[in-house]
Amino acid sequence: MNPLIAADLLAPNLGLIVWITFTFLALLFVLKKYAWGPITTALAEREERITESMEQADRALSEAKKLQADNTKARKEAEAEGQRLIREAREAADRLRSEEIANTKTQILTLQEQAKQEIERERDSALDSLRLEVADLAINAAEKILNENLDESRQKKIVADFLSTLSKN
Repeated sequence: MNPLIAADLLAPNLGLIVWITFTFLALLFVLKKYAWGPITTALAEREERITESMEQADRALSEAKKLQADNTKARKEAEAEGQRLIREAREAADRLRSEEIANTKTQILTLQEQAKQEIERERDSALDSLRLEVADLAINAAEKILNENLDESRQKKIVADFLSTLSKN
């Protein structure tokens, strides 16, 4: 290769420097207008969308946390209300049971008293009936005794007859 040609490459050439500079600046202008401008605008828009999305996500997260707290609070209130209702129902059931037991005891005592009075009336009635029957039997026995002439064997027979008729009645 020729050393002169290679020497020209290393020597500064003012025309070449101007044309390279002009070409470089034109390239920069074209890149800025058609490449960097749209690229930086797209990047800025994308950054803005990402920021907006993150803000929305943060808002949604805070709303979700608030809803979760509200739900937890509502659940606890519902559980407390349920426990209160159960407690009130048990107390009402205990009151009703106590009232029913007291009413039943009162009814039992009333029925027992009525039964005692009925038994006493029946007993008095039976005793009155028995007295009347005994009096009738005594009168009948006395009448038979008076109507018959009595000797010892005859008295035994009358008493035996009386006892046999007594067991039949």
